[in-house]
Amino acid sequence: MEWIIQLPVLFFSIVCHEYAHGYVAHRNGDDTAYLMGRLSFNPMAHFDLMGTVIVPLLCAWWHMPMFGWAKPVPVNPLRLNEMRRGMAKVSFAGPLSNLLLAVLFAALFKIAMTAGGQGLSGALATAMRYGVLINLVLAFFNLIPIAPLDGSKILSGLLSPAKAAAYERHAPYGPFILLGLVLTGAFKFVLAPALLVSVVLLSKIGLGVF
Repeated sequence: MEWIIQLPVLFFSIVCHEYAHGYVAHRNGDDTAYLMGRLSFNPMAHFDLMGTVIVPLLCAWWHMPMFGWAKPVPVNPLRLNEMRRGMAKVSFAGPLSNLLLAVLFAALFKIAMTAGGQGLSGALATAMRYGVLINLVLAFFNLIPIAPLDGSKILSGLLSPAKAAAYERHAPYGPFILLGLVLTGAFKFVLAPALLVSVVLLSKIGLGVF
């Protein structure tokens, strides 16, 4: 029944992810998300039937790590102060928010364990551990440079216009490439090294939770 603990952590994390996109877009000249009421921490503003209900429930049913997504916030690249670089900043904001949340959950776990010792609730400790793991997975998954993930938009913004145009030709096939990674199990070989390094780094700075 650990999915009951994981779901609130997942919902909070994906809402923060989308809010970060909208916030950075707003700061860089595009108020589309703000005007549409999407610059909000209200979960219902970011509700997506597939990403916030069906996929998480399937993960629970199949005893898989909890995963999902929220409805993407609308961003108009033409309204950004710098269209290409601005879009890269907006795209990076989502994964960055998850990395910061992972550190925050690890820090809260450390503080709680130091202050409360063995008195720390088992459910609370589990929630904090999942907070670290879920946010690391969300961050590194979204940083994969395959469309339509954030990583593809970040890379496009860093490339020269000519190279970006050539790179973006893969976009129509991106979802199929991602599906292939998941179905073949190659997905874990992409994420596992980054997750391992992150967990080790957290331990090195005294924030180990595993």
